[in-house]
Amino acid sequence: MQTNVGGIDRIVRAVIGLALIALTLAGTIGVWGWIGVVPLLTAALGFCPIYTMLGFSSCPMKKT
Repeated sequence: MQTNVGGIDRIVRAVIGLALIALTLAGTIGVWGWIGVVPLLTAALGFCPIYTMLGFSSCPMKKT
């Protein structure tokens, strides 16, 4: 697994994931809010399988 999720993308994913989980725990949106685990995990790992399938990366290019 090569990192393909950049810094700002990771922050946004973490915030969205935590918000969905918090809303679920508060009883606001029901069990569908547990889908927030997915963006939270992709933020933590820095890897998104969908980005790989689409050939996309939000990471800055590495200088060689």
